[in-house]
Amino acid sequence: MNTKQIIDTTEDNCFHVYNRFDVVFDRGEGVKLYDTDGKEYLDFASGIGVTALGYNNKEFNDAIKAQVDKLYHISNLYYHPNLASASKALCDISGMDKAFFTNSGAEAVEGAIKTAKKYAFSKSGHNGYGIVAMENSFHGRTVGALSVTGTESYRNPFYPLMDKVTFAKFNDYASVEAAVDDDTCAIIIEPVQGEGGVTPADKDFLVKVRELSDKLDILLIFDEIQCGMGRTGDVYAYMGYGVKPDILLTAKALGGGLPIGAFLVTDKVAKNSLTPGDHGTTYGGNPLCCAAVNASIDLMSKNKLIENVNSLTPYLEEKLDEVVSKCHNAIAHRGKGFMQGLVIDDKVKVGDIVKKCLSEGLVVLSAGGNVLRLLPPLVITKEDIDKAIDIIVRVLQ
Repeated sequence: MNTKQIIDTTEDNCFHVYNRFDVVFDRGEGVKLYDTDGKEYLDFASGIGVTALGYNNKEFNDAIKAQVDKLYHISNLYYHPNLASASKALCDISGMDKAFFTNSGAEAVEGAIKTAKKYAFSKSGHNGYGIVAMENSFHGRTVGALSVTGTESYRNPFYPLMDKVTFAKFNDYASVEAAVDDDTCAIIIEPVQGEGGVTPADKDFLVKVRELSDKLDILLIFDEIQCGMGRTGDVYAYMGYGVKPDILLTAKALGGGLPIGAFLVTDKVAKNSLTPGDHGTTYGGNPLCCAAVNASIDLMSKNKLIENVNSLTPYLEEKLDEVVSKCHNAIAHRGKGFMQGLVIDDKVKVGDIVKKCLSEGLVVLSAGGNVLRLLPPLVITKEDIDKAIDIIVRVLQ
């Protein structure tokens, strides 16, 4: 099929819940994508923060190919070697004690919600506990994850959702303190809000929320589905803040492109929450996706990806400052590491900028608050940054 036929066939047969761009990607190499017409694109979106290793990494591909020839599904009724190695590797790099593998980030959120509710139930023997979440947050589109997503337009068509969810203001400790009551079992926060506008948390805010959680023995959940796995310059963003959660959520870059997520807990939570029969998954933690986790973690260290993020972040931020100084419709930039956003003047629709960048050969994303979002693979170079910035400046001007 040619490009038009692929697009038409997709629209004829797929439920229309995505407003896709009129591009058909065919292959990738490093930080570049190629469409079916042979056009080259520089990727500063990495599949919404997924392909941290870039495309067509031979060592990653070889690990997946080797596992395909052995076993790709066995169910969680049995043990397999990759589950042992992936769970140990993930606990080691995350600083957490126990892992539960899921198929996606949204499922990790669901598991965290259930864990928090069961933890509270185990203490008191009664149910009906609620959660405090943040305004402008994004945690997923399943019913539980949507219930704690702090954007009304996402939630509105699907009420009634999970009850007893209260929204506090991000980076406003007083609003969190006011939202917590005797029935609160958890507080859920993205250390860097992604969809909500690429906004990092203030350290003092997270420290105070951690202290409040300890005081009341409620669980602190950090959603690092987008900002984790090296993207902010630490393996997980919480490490840069020095504030450890009780439950940590991860996905996206965890599998290097294969669908896997996880929620991780401390020993205290593990011993006082979910027990056999409380939670499960058919595909989560299967041999093939666990092979991807092992390869991703190994290559993140072997290829010094976090070092690359920390080395190039000052340069990337300097170039983004230049965009703000050169382009009157770029107001400011914010973010951490390779998770950066340009705040665009409301007179210009950020969606139009995304489309124009794509036509110029640069793949970028939008975010809430009219923000142009950059989530490049962690393997980019200075030359890649220069090329991306040149295109962004040209489009904005």
